[in-house]
Formats: sequence, structure tokens, C-alpha cells
Amino acid sequence: MDNVLVIDFGGQYSQLIARRVRELRVFSELIPYDTDIGIIKAKKPKGLIFSGSPYSINSKNGKVPSVDKKFFSLGIPVLGICYGMQLMAKLSGGEVGRSGSNEYGKTRVKLDLDSPLFEDLKPAETCWMSHKDCVEKIPSGFKIIASTPNLPIAGIEEPAKKFFGIQFHPEVVHTPAGMDILRNFLFDICGCAPTWTMVSIIESETKKTRETVGEGRVICGLSGGVDSSVAALLVHRAVGDRLTCIFVDHGLLRKDEARQVVETFQKNFKINLIHINAADRFLKRLKGIEDPEIKRKIIGEEFIRIFEEEAQKIEDADYLVQGTLYSDVIESGTRDAAKIKSHHNVGGLPEDMKLELIEPLRLLFKDEIRKLGIELGLSDEIVWRQPFPGPGLAIRIIGEVTWEKIKILQNADEIVLEEIKRAGLYRKIWQSFAILPSIKSVGVMGDERTYAYPIVIRAVSSLDAMTADWVRLPYEVLGKMSSRIINEVDGVNRVVYDISSKPPSTIEWE
Repeated sequence: MDNVLVIDFGGQYSQLIARRVRELRVFSELIPYDTDIGIIKAKKPKGLIFSGSPYSINSKNGKVPSVDKKFFSLGIPVLGICYGMQLMAKLSGGEVGRSGSNEYGKTRVKLDLDSPLFEDLKPAETCWMSHKDCVEKIPSGFKIIASTPNLPIAGIEEPAKKFFGIQFHPEVVHTPAGMDILRNFLFDICGCAPTWTMVSIIESETKKTRETVGEGRVICGLSGGVDSSVAALLVHRAVGDRLTCIFVDHGLLRKDEARQVVETFQKNFKINLIHINAADRFLKRLKGIEDPEIKRKIIGEEFIRIFEEEAQKIEDADYLVQGTLYSDVIESGTRDAAKIKSHHNVGGLPEDMKLELIEPLRLLFKDEIRKLGIELGLSDEIVWRQPFPGPGLAIRIIGEVTWEKIKILQNADEIVLEEIKRAGLYRKIWQSFAILPSIKSVGVMGDERTYAYPIVIRAVSSLDAMTADWVRLPYEVLGKMSSRIINEVDGVNRVVYDISSKPPSTIEWE
């Protein structure tokens, strides 16, 4: 399968570049800028894309991410975006300095249509700029292919080596012709074939799993969501009845969810299933714990210990399938992305775990997993289920987790979801749920003073959980939620709505 590697210098749009390439049906992977060049060669990419970066090429005191100059001797086409263009220019002998006029936002860019990068585009296009530095002198052998009134060098090209650089961002929707530019680079310049399809993913992951497992047996941590369900189906295709799924009820699920998951699974799958009620075990471990990172790690470790215990009861069960997806990996921290929070199935895993992980979805975004689920024949009920975190309500209860708080939040969350579905908004929203802060406020009910918890309602729209915006829910929907929660849920006397986006906030509160 043809692939293009996105060399990540920490830019805010790095993941988006990889997504855009995949949307054009070419496999792309995000690679840290300091990856050994031998690893790059082994992946046999048809092209390289250098991402943007929050750093300055000419920083005297701070970090300056860079690559080995041997990158430019691989005989592979390179597209540098923003910082990536500046780095390419500087390493090739050009000069980079501070632009006299910083550019942020939409800008009209004049394009040289003789460049294959801009084939079939207009002489001038609206593009998204976000930079302070700029290329002041192009390297020998390069030519200028784009400019703006404030930026004489907004694009460069080295025709013989197929090196291209653009100061603007083609990966964002604010550059209307961005996908055409990426399409020209992938197909006309790199010679890629559009072979990244759901069928190809199924075939490659099935083959990989068979080679990894051999004649062994596998267990799968099943949550009932689309990620673990797709992972289970993929692995079942590879190993058949040698797969056993384990559904662990940690007591932190939504109201009646354990029963619904088991019933749905038994209706949709013909796979071995073990249902374990471990609520008391998890709550005992979480007693007195308030720090969210510690909560996540406790939950992640306890899941693994249960899986290990169950695996010992199954002969030759040395492998554990998880529905880990790409956003989990990125948020849990990599060499090129700071840790935002440890996901229980990535950064929260114990170092001494005895099972070998199989993660067939590790390089996929949520929307890709949903497409894969449809290809595999999953029901809409599973495919379009809103994401629910593995640690469950433990990270929606701010502070210590208790049975009282769990009951309050389960009842409030049920009302939120009921009203979202009643309004026909469930599939239009990425996530909608309730949060229980561990604070109390004064209220009045029946002419009497109350001192009770508030409930926070959170509803966001997103494509992949990397960024998200708060949903402008109709006032009447919010009003019904508030009225029902206060009247039907004991221990609550106030309801508020979270109107923050990601970034700067995260979708979950912990």
C-alpha cells in the first residue's frame, strides 16, 4: 500500500494533515521529526510532508526541531508546510527571518500555475496563513511559485528533486483549494495510488493479527462501544473461536448500560463473551482518590489485572485486544505531542502487564472506525453510539468517586441523553453527557433551603476528538433537561451548561 509520512514538528494541524491525506485514500502516518532515517526508509514512503510548528527556525534560546539533511537525499518528493517550508529552505541553503508583517487568517495568494503543485487551480486563491517567520532568500535550484502582497515568497519549488514548500496551510477548510493542492502532490508528484480503503484495512489487519497470534488464543476487552466492537470483529475474522471477549462492569457505566451491552452483544455477535461484575473491586481501589491522573491509572491497571486473571483460565491466551484509537495515543503523549491526559488503555497501562497487546485500530481516527464498522456489518446502534470513556463516570465525577455520586450522575446523565434523542440530535452531536462537580451550592425547594450538587451539561461537535466545539443546544432542550434533572434527581439543585471548546478545554473534564 502506498503511503505518505507526515513529519511532525509539533504543529497544531499535524494530525489534520494526516487526516486529509487519508481522505484522499492514501495511507498517512504521523512520524516524530527525530525518527531515525533508517525507520523512514523501511516504511518506503512515496512522499514526505513536513508539518508546521509552534517553534521558530531562528530561535536562539528555545527548541528548534529539525531533521537530518539526509532526508533530502532519499529521492522522495517533499512538501513543506509553513515551518516545514522554512526548514526545507534553511537546510537547503536559503535564509529565513522575521516577516515585516505577520499574517494570520485568510489571505489571497498569487500562484504560479506552471507548478505541478497548483495544476488546475486559479491564478489567485484564498489561503489560510499563520506565521511570523518567512523565507527571505530561496536556496540555489529553487524558484518562487507563490506570493502575497505582504510576502514575496509564499511558495517555493525545486523541480528536479520534487521539493515543494508553501507558507500557507492547505489542510484547513479555510483554504478552499487545499485538497486540490494535496491531491496534486499525492497523485501527480508522488505517484500514489488511492488504495487506502476500508477493505484494505480489513485485509491488512486480519493478516497482521494472524501472523502475530499464530495458533494462540486471544481475549478482547469489550466495552460495547464502536471501537472495541470493531476491534473484536476484526480479530474474530483472523482467529475465529480462539477469541474470547470480556466485558467488565466496573460500576462506572451509565444507568442500565451493563445489561444493554450484554444484550446488544449477544444479539449482534456470535463470539464467546464473559461478563464480569467488578464494581466493588474498582470502587474500593478508588476510595479517597481525587487526582484524575491517578484515577485513570488505577482503572487502567485494574482492567489489565482482571484480563490477566481471566486469561490464565484460558489455555494459550497470551494476547489482549484493545480498541485503542489514534486520538487516545496522541492525547496520552508521544515524543511530538505533550501529554494532555493518560488514557486508561494507553498511558494508564501498568508497566508489568503480562499480556501482549493487539491494537488493530491504533492508527485510525473515530470517523474511520465508524466507516470500518459499517463495512464489517455492525448495526447502527453500535456504529453511531456516542463515545464513552473507558474510565467511565470516574472522570465525570470531579474528585472522589462514591456510590452516592455515581447514582446521582447516572440519573442526571440518563435525562440528558433522553432529551437529546427526543430532540433528534443524538447522531448530530459527537458527545452529550452530564458532569458532577464535587461542590455544593444553596438552593430553595418547597420554601426550604437546600445545599446540594450542581450538574454540568456538556455537548460538543467534533470529527475526531482532537478538536471540538460546544453545541448551541436549543434553549427549550436545555430548559427541559434542567427542569427534569432538578425535579427528578435527588441531591441536585442547580444545572449549568459548559460553553467551552477544545482547545483550550478538553471534552471530558478529567
